[in-house]
Amino acid sequence: MPDTDGSLETEDYAQAARPARRTILIAACFFLSCAAEAIAQQPVVATRPATPEFFSRFDFHLNAAWLGESAPAVTSPALPTVVKNAVDHRYSFDTHWGGSLDFVDYVVGRTSFIIDYEAILGDEFRLFDPNQGIYTLEAATSARVGEAEIVGIFHHVSRHLADRGNKQAVAWNAAGVRVLKRVGRDSTTVDIDAEFSGVVAKAFVDYSWIGELNLQVRHPLNQHVAVFAQGSGKLFAVDGTVPNRDMQTGGVAEVGLRLKGTGGVLELFVGFEKRVDAYELERESQRWMLAGFRLLSR
Repeated sequence: MPDTDGSLETEDYAQAARPARRTILIAACFFLSCAAEAIAQQPVVATRPATPEFFSRFDFHLNAAWLGESAPAVTSPALPTVVKNAVDHRYSFDTHWGGSLDFVDYVVGRTSFIIDYEAILGDEFRLFDPNQGIYTLEAATSARVGEAEIVGIFHHVSRHLADRGNKQAVAWNAAGVRVLKRVGRDSTTVDIDAEFSGVVAKAFVDYSWIGELNLQVRHPLNQHVAVFAQGSGKLFAVDGTVPNRDMQTGGVAEVGLRLKGTGGVLELFVGFEKRVDAYELERESQRWMLAGFRLLSR
């Protein structure tokens, strides 16, 4: 059972104990009704090849974003007033790096992998003080149906404290389905990624299923410069093992400038994020502004 501060001292592998409450709206309009990907490596919409191909695609990304002053998305009555009103020094920068690849594209579908590592930095003990490391691994296989792609996914997330002792495992495995589609009009493209997965194994977290909607809009201004808007909305249904906790909602939205060079792409962006369970041992969401850059292989 949770302590009064919302943390657990032992691993929690409890299965769903009661039905999730009624689903709420995943996200309203994100920046001129455009929403898109989560900050981590997003699934890539790939063109159907004429013949089967081995190792047909590899994409690398490196993200770094400054986090504006964070604020609890939901005030916790368990926290003393002095903590509620103080600046939270655990959140200063958010970084990601990793990649995705298509191991084989068999024309009617493909088998893909995603690897992503996220480090969250604060300034509690030093100017750049990493306090969390988050590993994301995913294997997927798909079938192309008309203009859409139906994907079966197996997703693993493991969260760790960085430069801090922690014996509590925080992780989950989820299996589900994803639908990918690209819609184009003139030179503007819209990439759609809708996902639903059930949590099949977990430690500490109380998630039972996860729903996600990602949208990305790009409009080129010329051969080398484009503008984009993107964002993500997420639902985390909970299993009832943590008292007084309902379905959790989070999301991120960005707008920015995309600069395409000969060997890669640089994106500059600003945005906003609400992150569910921002610190791995606490049951509290956080909100912050974003400003950063992203390096992409294409």
